[in-house]
Amino acid sequence: MNQVENYFERVANDIKEKAPLYLKMSHQIHEKPELGNEEQFACQLLTNLLKEEGFEVEIDIATHPTGFIARKKSQKEGPSIGILVEYDALRGLGHACGHNIIAMMSIGASLAISSVLDELGGKVVVYGTPAEEGGPHGNAKESYVQEHLFDEVDVCMMIHPFHTTAPTQPTLAIVKPEFEFFGRPSHAGAAPEKGINALDAMLLFYSGINAMRQQMPPRVLIHGIITNGGEAPNIIPAYTKASFYIRAPKSDLCDIYKEKILKIGQGAALATGCRFKYDDSLNRVREMFIIPSFENLFIEEANRLGLEVKTKDCKSIGSTDAGNVSQVVPTIHPTIKICNDSITIHTEEFKQAAKSEAGDQAIIDGAIILARIAVRLLTDDDCLKMIKEEFQKIKEAHLSEVIEERG
Repeated sequence: MNQVENYFERVANDIKEKAPLYLKMSHQIHEKPELGNEEQFACQLLTNLLKEEGFEVEIDIATHPTGFIARKKSQKEGPSIGILVEYDALRGLGHACGHNIIAMMSIGASLAISSVLDELGGKVVVYGTPAEEGGPHGNAKESYVQEHLFDEVDVCMMIHPFHTTAPTQPTLAIVKPEFEFFGRPSHAGAAPEKGINALDAMLLFYSGINAMRQQMPPRVLIHGIITNGGEAPNIIPAYTKASFYIRAPKSDLCDIYKEKILKIGQGAALATGCRFKYDDSLNRVREMFIIPSFENLFIEEANRLGLEVKTKDCKSIGSTDAGNVSQVVPTIHPTIKICNDSITIHTEEFKQAAKSEAGDQAIIDGAIILARIAVRLLTDDDCLKMIKEEFQKIKEAHLSEVIEERG
């Protein structure tokens, strides 16, 4: 057995020995779902374990009170490995995206890496990133990007549970604007002519967006809800509000359709006499930069565990704020199978899978894969150099496309 294989065995054994604790914690998080930026229980549970294992932990990061960053550093110089942790749940569905699994895969991998760090050198940085599904302050990863918190790592990694085991797939960017119409209230029976109907404006706005869909490219998606449609049937609505997601393969394309939607809103306001306002300050989600040489490490380590990896005709899981991280540092966001192909994320069936035996096994397998990838990066300078060079080329090509599209 060569030295690298020895480290492979050691990190795997560390994860297997601590697996009962990791599975227990996963089920605890699953049983106590918390919305984005409200994950007090999960944050405390995870950070307490990291502190016990000798990590230096900071909590309340970049306006996200349940965000954390945990670091453990060797006395020897070496690369810095970033591990992404998610732990928020879905409103009304709980952990139907399996973030309890992500949390414990990532924590298990981080502790295993730290167990050999003194010999290998380098540093592991664990990023607790709330609100992947959204929340009062928006998703955390974009806030961390804006604060340059990923500047200290060479790469970032995480694995997402899904119905297939596959390398990172293309994802869609999202802009999350909110729209408001302001009218004037009046009694709907006694003096309707004195009112200005903000609900009429909202309905025209919504219908205008529906009409635009016929001329939209297939991969541009716009979906939203009316969050305030008035106060009572006998009062002309003076205020209405809607929240929308605009998804597209690139962030710039989201912006193009945001401008089109704004014009529809302005037209609806003009037609009804209302005042129109919008806000797109919520953190946006950006598309993934996919680095083949980095993805190959995942494929190889998943194969080493005997997992069947699907590399063709894979379905995208939609959008993820890991895409934001991928545009500033080489990042992987592959998936690991916890259920059959007929089950999709954000369903009751997937929620049950996230606490199943298959879900538990994914925690162990995923943690081993991440830890072994980290060992390879910590011991193979050429491998890390190739990943970083490929990332730089992809980043430069993306920038050139943006400049060309903007004329």
